[in-house]
Amino acid sequence: MALSHSREARSLLSRLIPSLERLKCSFVEDGNRAHFSSHTGQGEFSKWRKLDSRNFGIATSMISIASWKVLKNLREKGFEAYLVGGCVRDLLLNKVPKDFDVITTGGLKQVKRKFQKAIIVGKRFPICRVTIKGSVVEVSSFETVAKESGGETTYISQMPKGCDPSDFRRWKNCLSRDFTVNSLFFDPFVNAIYDYTNAMMDLKSLKLRTVKPAHLSFKEDQARILRGLRLAARLNLSFSEETEDALYSLSSSVADLSVSRILMEVNYMLSYGAAERSLLLLKRFQLLDMLLPFHAAYLSEQVHNQLGVRSLMLMKLFFNLDQLITCDQPCTESLWVAILAFHLAIFSYPQHPAVVLTFASLLYHRTLEESITIARQNALATRIYIPEICMGAPDDLLDDEIVEKVTLFVGHLKKSVDVLINKDRLLESMARFPEFSCSGLEELVFQVFIPQKMGQKVKHIFDFWRDGDSSVGVSEREIHRRLLKEGNVNEIRFVLGTIITRTLVRSKKLAQGAVAEAGN
Repeated sequence: MALSHSREARSLLSRLIPSLERLKCSFVEDGNRAHFSSHTGQGEFSKWRKLDSRNFGIATSMISIASWKVLKNLREKGFEAYLVGGCVRDLLLNKVPKDFDVITTGGLKQVKRKFQKAIIVGKRFPICRVTIKGSVVEVSSFETVAKESGGETTYISQMPKGCDPSDFRRWKNCLSRDFTVNSLFFDPFVNAIYDYTNAMMDLKSLKLRTVKPAHLSFKEDQARILRGLRLAARLNLSFSEETEDALYSLSSSVADLSVSRILMEVNYMLSYGAAERSLLLLKRFQLLDMLLPFHAAYLSEQVHNQLGVRSLMLMKLFFNLDQLITCDQPCTESLWVAILAFHLAIFSYPQHPAVVLTFASLLYHRTLEESITIARQNALATRIYIPEICMGAPDDLLDDEIVEKVTLFVGHLKKSVDVLINKDRLLESMARFPEFSCSGLEELVFQVFIPQKMGQKVKHIFDFWRDGDSSVGVSEREIHRRLLKEGNVNEIRFVLGTIITRTLVRSKKLAQGAVAEAGN
């Protein structure tokens, strides 16, 4: 079943509908499919659309300063230059783009010579990374041709009669893109949006559709499978029937990607405010079995015993992560790895609520005495998660017993990190799920994608006693966004403690007190 559309998404997209109706755009369903025929007729090109960006509420002030400088510089040198891809999509949805990508008629070497800080990166799909006052703008070229092709290439022998050369150039570039909603071009100098794939219609209907036939597109680049799930999660999109069928049939091909590519795509899923929905989609298309088999087995086992998957502790942890970060204010990957390790440990070794709350308070940099006091005060207000939380009265444990159990739990946390980064530890941990059938598990363990170096960083997050305490009180504390994104260990600890507390404690005052409202 497709993800339900959120009220926010419907509100943002509702303004697209009257704009499209005013422009009387005569879109044709699946019209983009005809563009892949080598016998494309001139009539098909009449379906291309040039739209006025001002009718969709896009102002030039919404474009980053660095991107503007790149665009203006390239235009002054006589090149065509456009914003392209996801940033155009996000501007239409009134969202802050994660980044701004530029495409130009200039060659990459020409682009590099135009800027003081610029470097060409990438072998198969090279781009020029331009740095302006600390902001990076990625510039691609219409002239760039992939040195290697992972799939079928579309050849167009000649430009159709009466077709504008710039239109033809942009359209050909569209054929190499993944999804229609990522195929839009925006020329802010003339307030023009160029749509060659019915992308605006797909945005209107909240539909995710590949530019090329879905099976061909995913075979060309398996990373598009993960990218499609990420876009659907972030924007609350449903899949076209063809795209959904291809996702089911080709999801296992993700195993062919390098571990570094898998890590990059999963990080985009979990670090930018759509982690819970991303995990649900990974589970739906059986990719969680491949990427995070322990947590997939946990969800499969527990969902039979409870009302719904969203009520499980693992999903609540990531739901609360999503409440603290956004696409333009992301977290470091170490935070979501720490959440996975925390849940793995508490599921494997259930804890008394006073122990968990003491642990979370220590992550806030409170003293041990303060942490135990607060834990006792709120132990009875904890939500019930079975089997992770062992219910009991606050006075069931002496202070020394709480300290001992927290110390043991920290040891369990570090062992849980090993399960995420070591194939042998993963196989050992899966023995507790004899009923769980994970297709290709023996091959899967060679695709463990969280590197050893990151695992060591996450273990350091749990060394808070060794690093000493801070005197900063929770009620006075806000999230430092830059430090969190950069991976500052104390900032990660603070946010992790906030997430755990919000997940466990019913008291809104305590659960929200960890982060001042201004910090959200």
